[in-house]
Amino acid sequence: MTGMSMTEAIINEGAATVMELSEYTFETLRKDGEFIVYRGHHRRRTDASPQSILVMTPVSERPALGSLKRMEHEYSLRADLDSGWAVCPLALAPHKGRTMLVLTDPGGEPLDRLPGRPMELTQFLRLAVGLSAAVGQLHERGLIHKDIKPANILVNRASGEARLTGFGIASRLPRERQAPAPPESIAGTLAYMAPEQTGRMNRSIDSRSDLYSLGVTLYQMLTGSLPFTASDPMEWVHCHIARKPVPPSEWLKDVPAPVSAIITKLLAKTAEERYQTAAGVESDLRRCLAEWEIQRRIDEFPLGEHDTPDRLLIPEKLYGRAREVDTLLASRRPGAGAGLRLFWYRQVLRRP
Repeated sequence: MTGMSMTEAIINEGAATVMELSEYTFETLRKDGEFIVYRGHHRRRTDASPQSILVMTPVSERPALGSLKRMEHEYSLRADLDSGWAVCPLALAPHKGRTMLVLTDPGGEPLDRLPGRPMELTQFLRLAVGLSAAVGQLHERGLIHKDIKPANILVNRASGEARLTGFGIASRLPRERQAPAPPESIAGTLAYMAPEQTGRMNRSIDSRSDLYSLGVTLYQMLTGSLPFTASDPMEWVHCHIARKPVPPSEWLKDVPAPVSAIITKLLAKTAEERYQTAAGVESDLRRCLAEWEIQRRIDEFPLGEHDTPDRLLIPEKLYGRAREVDTLLASRRPGAGAGLRLFWYRQVLRRP
């Protein structure tokens, strides 16, 4: 047994069954600063228990209240999740003074465990199609994930299937506001966070915020690097709000222009300029995959032909703010004075 020892049963309330965790051998699947995830394999074949499970528990023996609330929230979403596109919670229970979330195991591996180098194009497109399909299913259930990143994605490299996990801050609201707060305290992961999720854009978070995070993830898969680098939380906020990413085709000459354009569109600063639906992303990626597999090239085509929202999305663009936006960009250039930076915080990001 690797990583932990379990000798008590955990009750699966939804199915009124008991999983005896001592019957599983465990290995560490993923560990970050907050949670550790184990994969458990049953010691023998049985119809009564799953052959494999995932178990998530806080890294700290004295976890922050927020970590426990995220686990409870993820468990509360179990009826909204489907095993075809998500890692579904089975049980939430204390074990020797620690809280453990037991989940289904769809197989595969966390996307962040794949080699950190540019992904071969065929594999990239297959995984990108599977991932966009999973995000689309999530949104059809009326959920916004708010923390899409490689660590929260399990992929099967052979089949191209992808499943989402890490629903600890997911929302059932179709649209919500992020109140301004210190960047380090904002729920989510700054490197993958949509500009409006930083709380400094006076714009709402909705399903298109997940599409920005999807764009960051796809960029990293294709190029082996994030679109931005930063040394502190405020610099991450600045990158997402004010910096334009280098298109993937400029990093790697072999990236077809349509693939680069899809990712660049996902990374638009305002939600109105991005894809409006994950289904639109999936459709364009499927076209790219089909052409690449047949002719080993991808001809340019108009993006978003099948990108039709199923509900009215009221624009929130800031019209008539060109001067303020220019000031924002100037304030973050090397050598900009403290006065300009102060203006950025107090004026540019305030509601007009």
